[in-house]
Amino acid sequence: MAITFELKHTDAKTAARRAALTTPHGVIETPAFMPVGTNATVKAVLPESLDEVGAQIVLANTYHLFLRPGHEIVAEAGGLHQFMHWDKPILTDSGGFQVFSLGAINKITETGVTFRSHIDGSLNTLTPEKSIEVQNALGADIIMAFDECISYPMDKDGTAAATERTSRWLERCKDAHKRTDRQALFGIMQGGMYPDLRERSAADIVALDLPGYAIGGLSVGEPKALMYEILDGCTPLLPENKPRYLMGVGSPDAIFEAVERGIDMFDCVLPTREARHGSVMTSVGDVNIKNARYERDFGPLDPNCDCYTCRNYSRAYLRHLFKAGEILSHMLLSIHNLRFLLRLTEDIRSAIENDRFTEFKNEFLCYNNKERV
Repeated sequence: MAITFELKHTDAKTAARRAALTTPHGVIETPAFMPVGTNATVKAVLPESLDEVGAQIVLANTYHLFLRPGHEIVAEAGGLHQFMHWDKPILTDSGGFQVFSLGAINKITETGVTFRSHIDGSLNTLTPEKSIEVQNALGADIIMAFDECISYPMDKDGTAAATERTSRWLERCKDAHKRTDRQALFGIMQGGMYPDLRERSAADIVALDLPGYAIGGLSVGEPKALMYEILDGCTPLLPENKPRYLMGVGSPDAIFEAVERGIDMFDCVLPTREARHGSVMTSVGDVNIKNARYERDFGPLDPNCDCYTCRNYSRAYLRHLFKAGEILSHMLLSIHNLRFLLRLTEDIRSAIENDRFTEFKNEFLCYNNKERV
């Protein structure tokens, strides 16, 4: 079975919506945040812990798994779900972003991208067909089209050329996709910061009648106000009866703004990356666990959190672990940050169902918009 999408409720005052995606490995209640497991693992977090914090789906990356260990090995292991011991839904990125951000690019042609591996310098090529072949072998529930990612800022001519190539590559991705009964292919809208190019890209991808659509090329260094302005024009261009995925967004304020505009899915490395630097999101404001003020603070990280970390450990102990360079600090802080965002999306879903999304957004941002302590 491919995925199905059921729109359950739209907020009375905004475009925020409550829906459910049914996949071969389970139902994803939306709006949903997807923890990033680039190398078939969410850094410093056990699969059992992911389940406990409420993760419904995780994201893995085609570029990284293509280079190491290789999609053939993952396929021999029985696919990504079995390989990484995760029986819930998985989404794989196409590798497009990493090819442009990590690979030393030799050439971009109509065929694809030739690049040198960031691991060993070996010469490799990813094409739309190859990206889909790899993702078919990995076996994720949702797979992404191979697109041309551009830097910010980019002039309009360069953006237009990349956007048009992305549309042509999407047609090839659809033709190459061999597991339509088990894997849903999402197209990606590009167009940079140019509304007319966004409109053209949306028309191209929607015409292919895919199971879902993503908005790419945002949260790439532009001011947040500009991202929201562009997003205002993007979501109305996408079908109401298909899931909408905003790529690379994970801060609480950006999640609220995107949900308000009708976005269903998000992913970001933010919660685990911040945790590895000692930065913690809490209901009483952001916490820098390195600060000396926590040396004798024997209370929980967040008095309003139900995660394993907050139930069992004090700020003083977590500071000690971090200062001592213990890996357990990364694990415990990552568990908390993930639970914080996943619980936030749970609360957002409830607020939408009760037509009080705006009130909840204002309450949350007012209370949490505090200086890091």
